[in-house]
Amino acid sequence: MVPAMSGSNTARAHAQFLMLAGWEGAKLRPLAGDASTRSYMRAEHNGRKAVLMIAPPSAESAPCPREASQEERRALGYNAMARLAGANLNAFIAIAAALRGAGLSTPEIFATDAAKGLALIEDLGDDLYARVAGAANETELYRSAIDALLTLRQNPPARPAHDNYAMASYDAMALCTEAGLLIDWYWPLKKSVPAPESLQAEYRDIFQNLASALSPPHQIVLRDYHAENLLWLPKRKTAARTGIIDFQDGLYGHAAYDVVSLLEDARRDVAPALAAAMIEHYARAADGLDKAAFMNDYAILAAQRNAKILGIFARLARRDNKPHYLNFLPRVEALFRNDLAREPLAPLRSFIAAHLPELAP
Repeated sequence: MVPAMSGSNTARAHAQFLMLAGWEGAKLRPLAGDASTRSYMRAEHNGRKAVLMIAPPSAESAPCPREASQEERRALGYNAMARLAGANLNAFIAIAAALRGAGLSTPEIFATDAAKGLALIEDLGDDLYARVAGAANETELYRSAIDALLTLRQNPPARPAHDNYAMASYDAMALCTEAGLLIDWYWPLKKSVPAPESLQAEYRDIFQNLASALSPPHQIVLRDYHAENLLWLPKRKTAARTGIIDFQDGLYGHAAYDVVSLLEDARRDVAPALAAAMIEHYARAADGLDKAAFMNDYAILAAQRNAKILGIFARLARRDNKPHYLNFLPRVEALFRNDLAREPLAPLRSFIAAHLPELAP
């Protein structure tokens, strides 16, 4: 692991990177970050605007090597098991290129130094869906976001790859590792003690069985596709009106996952009628879609994603001293209860009713 740089060394590294990129003397000001270890600075130079993305290579555990076995992934830890990109900036570079090549709006990349975890990228503005949905036509926004997912489905780019990076599959280990965060972190938050090992094993077996009932992975999945990571760009056309950020953890997976991420949003309410209309729009427009199989995937992946988010928010509060994430729990708990009411979730519904009844539908 590379030792952390001091503040002055960090500033010099940023200045040198900007100089080599042709942005010497650019004025920098912080942008709001996310729950990750990345940070962002807005850069201005001679009337130009860009964003400096800072992804310190030493800030996270190792990502998943290309050919790692399951045993090797377990030894490396959570990032490798869940197939997160970690601080591998090459993932961002490769996926951005693939999405832009498909006609979608991701930030253009002006300069990168993957070894130092720095990238200078296009500034797509401040009009996050989460900010403009109340003033704009919400149906138009969400339809554009669904159309972007349809573009990925119907004009699929090749699997992204770049130096020291190749997109992996969203396999059962990754899905079950993420779902396990509920039993690892949410359970102790609510009960003040860890779950008994026998119940941990039972819970993980349930999700292993649910993962085996999914259709095979078949397209790029962006994995964190929601209103805080989408920007409204109304001057662009069709699906390109949806600007997409925070996609470096993307995997080759199940189409329903990003639809779930968009419509079962942990940070803002999406009206049930709007969600139903967007699912129907996707189902009608997706060539060759087996709707019954898609809805089965949707049900399983919705429960998986919301179990993961309950665990992540509990972990952020308890481990990372970010208690404000607890404010989001009631919304995610309500989403999870609704997920459990769906037919494919009967085994999980029974487990939750017996052991976490406050989450039962």
